[in-house]
Amino acid sequence: MRARETLRRVEDESELAREACALTLASARAAVSARGAFHLALAGGSTPRRLYAELARSSASFEGWQLWFGDERCVPPEDPASNFGLAAGSGLLERVPSSQVHRLRGEALEPETEARRYEAELLSKLGNPPRLDLALLGLGIDGHTASLFPGTPALAAGGWVTVGHAPSAPHVRLTLTLTALREARALLFLVAGADKAQALGSALVASPSTPPAGLVTPRDGTLTWLTTRAAAAMVAVEGFEPPTRGL
Repeated sequence: MRARETLRRVEDESELAREACALTLASARAAVSARGAFHLALAGGSTPRRLYAELARSSASFEGWQLWFGDERCVPPEDPASNFGLAAGSGLLERVPSSQVHRLRGEALEPETEARRYEAELLSKLGNPPRLDLALLGLGIDGHTASLFPGTPALAAGGWVTVGHAPSAPHVRLTLTLTALREARALLFLVAGADKAQALGSALVASPSTPPAGLVTPRDGTLTWLTTRAAAAMVAVEGFEPPTRGL
């Protein structure tokens, strides 16, 4: 089944955070009602951080939430580059019991071993295939998402978790694979800033040069691009028709 794909444009990052918060909480309510738990994969970056702060300030119940990470830099959790550290600094992790927060150990001496450990943890909690209820994703100016960068081996990795390599430091990353992301029941891209307009336009065009973000099409789920007006400058939002993408 081809993903049900939509694009929603908002004015600025503040509105984007509020809209993303509402979408995340709605997804959580539906998942807890249907399956008793809400499995959410967090993303790194400044745009998701605003969302996490909104969630932390909300009056929602976090009962049943299970937090995962779509990727992590290979640094200790206290490092400013840590995605776990970013989420912790937003206040979100204070709302969820630590036993329900599944951290990628960026400080692990052997990233490949940590990738296998995290994969086993995913499978133990979610079964095979490990279907996340919602995966939050960002978009880099080069079209990467999670730690899936253009032209890197991670794009062709099998399994559910792999080691990624970034062109800028910290170079070594841990990341969910394209296969893992495609199994999600829902994907939500958060895209803000005029510097992302070119990457977003490229991600929405099916071609041999489609960047990694454009390859993240759920096997049987929904895909939402939530963007600021500036980020969507190259996209005709009205009458948006999702491209046909092969898996």
